[in-house]
Formats: sequence, structure tokens, C-alpha cells
Amino acid sequence: MAKAKTAYVCTECGAEHSKWQGQCTECGAWNTLSEIVVEPARAAGATARRGGYAGAADAPKVTRLAAVAALAEQRHATGIGELDRVLGGGLVAGSVVLIGGDPGIGKSTLLLQMLGTLGASLRGLYVTGEESLAQVASRGQRLGLGLDGLDALAETSIERILAEAGANRPDVLIVDSIQTIWTELLTAAPGSVSQVRESAARLVRFAKESGTSVFLVGHVTKEGGIAGPRVLEHMVDAVLYFEGEAGSRFRILRAFKNRFGAVNELGVFAMSEKGLREVPNPSAIFLSAHAQPTPGSAVMVTREGTRPLLVEVQALVDASALPNPRRVALGLEQNRLAMLLAVLHRHGGAAVYDQDVFVNVVGGIRVQETAADLPVLLAVLSSFRDRALPDKLVAFGEVGLSGEIRPVPNGEERLREAATHGFTRAIVPKANAPKKSRIGELDVVGVDRLDEALAAARDA
Repeated sequence: MAKAKTAYVCTECGAEHSKWQGQCTECGAWNTLSEIVVEPARAAGATARRGGYAGAADAPKVTRLAAVAALAEQRHATGIGELDRVLGGGLVAGSVVLIGGDPGIGKSTLLLQMLGTLGASLRGLYVTGEESLAQVASRGQRLGLGLDGLDALAETSIERILAEAGANRPDVLIVDSIQTIWTELLTAAPGSVSQVRESAARLVRFAKESGTSVFLVGHVTKEGGIAGPRVLEHMVDAVLYFEGEAGSRFRILRAFKNRFGAVNELGVFAMSEKGLREVPNPSAIFLSAHAQPTPGSAVMVTREGTRPLLVEVQALVDASALPNPRRVALGLEQNRLAMLLAVLHRHGGAAVYDQDVFVNVVGGIRVQETAADLPVLLAVLSSFRDRALPDKLVAFGEVGLSGEIRPVPNGEERLREAATHGFTRAIVPKANAPKKSRIGELDVVGVDRLDEALAAARDA
């Protein structure tokens, strides 16, 4: 076979070079040249023999979108409800999903369980590049899966993987992991940027042409992002991340990108001896069972994707012996916490500039929306004054710099979720308050300003 045509591209400025060199002559960056395939020799030869484009019959044609709009994607349930929720309703034929997470968090376990539940309806192929087939079979037995319907392949060459997949025609293809796959078209080592990018591109092309659903397992860096080029996340249809606190048995599967569903959708699992188990009521694991009301604790209703969740926010305020008091936020943005403390001083009358402030979201969940502003301030003030908030109190709302309480999306749905879990009083933005002041047993108090919210919490 003729040698493929390759080039070296700078990852900083995009300049192309004919050979590798330590420094890019365009931008001056060092060690940024990555080998890429310009055009595979086989494809180039076929194009030349056909006289330009690879056959007039294969040429794409202009199509009206109205003719294809009615062809909605066909979804197939995986049998794991939390995974179906994160995927947007199930597997889509021809989709490519990238799953990342820390080592040992459960990525391979979840995908092997999915193949086990799909065995009776869809044919799957598990390609392992890191483990032997004996290790995969041992894990399947430990999870209690029937191994008769599970096919596996221990291979790292993308050419041989695609050849086996083309011969077996699986409905679902799992590649664990993409960093171990290499192509003979490139001379770079497996795991390098060029190998990961080219191997992923070949798998994406195979998925779109054959209609096979492909899952790629990706390593993560020490910063928590998926290792390899950022373009890898742009090539796939969905990017899922596994999250979990060290020592905790709970795992959170979050969608950061999904072309077939909502982003930031959340799936909650619990790790057990039999693998990952779904958590049907995740709000229960994020709420601590206090024997009595505790200072520094507040409950909020956050929204992840399409699901409202009840989450406990804890705060600890203590006198600081440092010139610059500490501001520590776990599960929240630290800069926003500093801003909220300034608002609390100016418009709430509580000065914590000489206090260490620690804020934690229970359960290891990361709250990325502004609805957490009001409950964070209530928890901080409760700890600062050593006075517990009333039992069965829930709050949510965005706090502005001038002390106003701004509304958040889907307020009524959040209130119904709180009422379902037995809460009796809610402090919310006035724009989110329903026309009736009660939803079931839940008494709703709408407020416009921060001082009104603090007074409502004190008088509750």
C-alpha cells in the first residue's frame, strides 16, 4: 500500500509544515507540531482513477429540509433509565458518544452493563484496548451479566477494529479507550494528538455510514478535561462526564454536549458490588437527615437539564486569624461567593469581611445556576448568627448587586418538587411566586429585596 500523505500542523496557530520541527516558524511556539493525514493514499488513488470526485453516483445532492424533517431519529432504550435520560431518551442510530471521567469511577462498568441489558434486542461489540478479554469477562461475571450474548475484541489498530466491525455489523460499538487506538497511516505513538484525532474521525465516519451507535471512552487530564485535542469533543454528537467525590459511592453522569437532547442533563447512580445502580429519587441523597435544625444549613431547588433537584447548601462562618480571610466554595463558583458576601454586607447588614467563609453543596453536585444565590446567603447568615433556619424551609432566587431578588426559570416546577418532598414554606422571587400563595401544603412567600428575604426567614 502506498504511503499516506501526511503533514504537521501547529496546534497554536494552525500553520502547516511538510516535516516535523521543534519550533513553529510562524508563531514561534515550541513542541506544538502534530502529525495529521492530509489525504489517505488509498482514497487519493481512487479519486484519481475516477477522474475527480469519487463517482457521480456518490456525489451529495441539494435536498430540501422539508423532505427530511419528518424523519425523526429513531431511539432505542438502553434499559438503564438514568443513562437514557442523559442521552435524551435513548440510543440514536449512527450517534457517537464520548464518555470521560476519573480512573475507576465506573465508565467501563456502565457501558458493559448497558451491553448486557441490550443483548436481547441490539447486538453489541466491546472493543478493549487496555484490558484482556479475561478481565472483561471477569467483570461481566462479577456484575451478574449473561456472557452468552456479549461479543468482545481486544485490539488497538483502528484498521483491524473497523474490519471486524464491518464483518460483524454490531448495532452498538464500544471503544475503551480512544487513547489506546492507533492507525498505521501515522507514525506518532498511540495516545498522541494526531492518533486520537485520526482514529476518532475514522470511527465517526463508520458510525454515520453504517448507522452503528458508537461509544468512546476518554481519559481525563489532571484538570478534569478529556485528554487529547479539543476538536475530539466537536467531532462527536454527545459528551458525557462521570463525576463523584472520592470515597463516595454515588456517581453523577452529566451531559455537557448533546445534539439529540438537553445539555446539563443529570443521571445519578450508586456503586455497589453488582455494579452501578440507578437512584430513582436523587433529591434524597443530597439532603442530610438532621435530627434537629442545624445552623448553616439551607435547602434549595436547583434544576439540572429537565430535572428539578432538592440540594442542601451548608455554610461555616468562623473568625479568621489571617490578614485575608479565606473564601472556599465546593460545588459553587468561588468568585460568585465573594460577590454575594459583599451584597450581604451592603444590603443585609451582616459584615463577614473578617470571617473565614466555607460553603459546600452536599453530595458532590456542582450547582452552576444563579438560583443558588439566595439559599447560599441564608446559610451563611445562619452560621454567622448561629441561628438555625426553620425546618422544612426551601429557597431559591438570584441576588443582584443592588440587593434585588431576580426570578429564575421554571419556578413553579421547582415549587411542586419541594411540595412533593414535604416542605411547608418557600422563599422565592416575587416573579416566581404563583397566583395562589400555597401549592399543596407549601406556603410560598414572594420577595423583591434581600432584606425582605432575610426577614421572611427570621419570622418563619
